[in-house]
Amino acid sequence: MSKIESQVESLMSEILSGTDYELVDVEYVKERDWYLRVFVDKAGGIDLDDCQTISEQLSAKLDAADIIGGAYILEVSSPGIDRILKKDKDFVREAGKVVDVTLYAPLNGKKIFVGELESRDEKFLRLKDAEPLPREKIAQVRLHIDF
Repeated sequence: MSKIESQVESLMSEILSGTDYELVDVEYVKERDWYLRVFVDKAGGIDLDDCQTISEQLSAKLDAADIIGGAYILEVSSPGIDRILKKDKDFVREAGKVVDVTLYAPLNGKKIFVGELESRDEKFLRLKDAEPLPREKIAQVRLHIDF
């Protein structure tokens, strides 16, 4: 994680302390412009007013801390229904749900696995009725959605 992302996580922990909001992820990425994306959730989901309130608080803290030197676009949003699972608590919370696992390179001829999440430890991600997937080969894990 970049230094800026870590510092933003610290600022967000101050903002969210004592609330029912959860910081899901922070991304500081260069696309055409620099983007600081903050993903927040709470039981029942968040709405536009929640995002606006958090964005205003974070913006004020970012201005005061002056941790980002150049111009950037701040986005505060929900992680969405197909949220990416990254942190240990994500995997514990979502155990028993169906996930989509994408690997960096094929394993036994497959690069995408879909299955019920059983567990994740230091070395493997386990899906029900599937071989353990080595964590170092996993590019991304998302909640699965059926249309």
